[in-house]
Amino acid sequence: MARSQWGSRLGFILAAAGSAIGLGAIWKFPYVAATNGGGAFLFIYLGICLTLGLALMVSEMALGRATSAGAVGAFRKLAGGFWPVIGYMGVLVCFLILSFYSVVGGWTVAYIVKSLQGSIMTSDPKALGAIFTGFISDPVQPVLYHGGFALLTLAVVVGGVQKGIEALSKFLMPALFVLMLVLIARGLTLPGALEGVSYFVAPDFSKVSAAMLVDALGLAFFSLSLGLGIMITYGSYVGRESKLVSSALWVIALTVATCFLAGLMVLPAVFAFGFDPSAGPGLTFITMPAVFAHLPLGQLFAVMFFCLLLLAALTSSVSLLEVVTSFAIDELRLSRRAAAILMAAGTFLLGIPASLSLGIWGDYQLGGMNFFDLLDFVTSKLLMPAGELLLALFVGWKAWPVVKAELSSGRSPRAMQCMRGFCMALAPLLIGWIMVAGI
Repeated sequence: MARSQWGSRLGFILAAAGSAIGLGAIWKFPYVAATNGGGAFLFIYLGICLTLGLALMVSEMALGRATSAGAVGAFRKLAGGFWPVIGYMGVLVCFLILSFYSVVGGWTVAYIVKSLQGSIMTSDPKALGAIFTGFISDPVQPVLYHGGFALLTLAVVVGGVQKGIEALSKFLMPALFVLMLVLIARGLTLPGALEGVSYFVAPDFSKVSAAMLVDALGLAFFSLSLGLGIMITYGSYVGRESKLVSSALWVIALTVATCFLAGLMVLPAVFAFGFDPSAGPGLTFITMPAVFAHLPLGQLFAVMFFCLLLLAALTSSVSLLEVVTSFAIDELRLSRRAAAILMAAGTFLLGIPASLSLGIWGDYQLGGMNFFDLLDFVTSKLLMPAGELLLALFVGWKAWPVVKAELSSGRSPRAMQCMRGFCMALAPLLIGWIMVAGI
């Protein structure tokens, strides 16, 4: 079976950027940056993205293109033995993340409906908190919306690389940026908005600490979709004419720009009305609706905001499902349609107990965590960083000749040596630090 390919370099860049730009960029990045030194955090985060992040991203893309294989097949072709375990870990992480990510994606669909109905247009955060808690703890509604979001994701992946993922990315990514710019323009006109901008971008170097560096490292790797097998899978669809380093730089630039714009979109409005900028996930579903209730045409802006969240969620969920679908196509020899349906059904079923654990199954816990939080902990704190660590070692010590051959055209020998050094030693040490500090 011939390997699918992207129809254009632009399509590949937008799809890869879309995989990295998810819900976390909208709600997590602004408050993490703002509470960790603002501009100081932004500077450190950008530095990590352009060094370790770039090295690992182009390595993953190179492995995929060199082998024309997915997350497991790439390691099997290049080394065999133990190394395909890295690929299996990536597939497993994508499967587990998609199961609970789809639940949250369903929440965004539900809140579009609630915005259209006007049922969340109140300025009382306590009332909004009660609405949100009541919704996610309901045993039926979140599961139905979870199923609807899973079907949206499935429809795109069944369409294939060019007609599904690439076509969607070419539409959704520009739409996402347009929506963000409209919301930023409205937020900056509010009295007190500039205080939020200052809180976000003004550097506070007194906040630089080991804990802050760990936050920056973890957020950089997470926001760039590293260690999941996504960039290996997407790289396997890249033609020989594409320049991987410049493509990776574009992906990083779009990802960082989106995170920065998210801060300009959320924090000025939050400060204008005196809400808590460190509210975390509640910033999305509780604080922001309260902000919109204060605004003229607030209902319209609320609908736009949750549509934006849906676009961000969908571009990421598509990449997660594509990894596990590609695995089923390559390893189980299924058709794309059958593979996508099988994997989407599996993640949907696993997402049901994740959703119910926020309500009627909340008393069933392991290590003090419900099933939803347990999935999040296992993937983000254990499997993802472990996969990144092993990938860096694999590139630096085992597969460097292949990666170098894919990347060295026009590159200075010193630049290639630096990149190998990152992968051989620096990246594993730093990732190991993240794992120890994060557990």
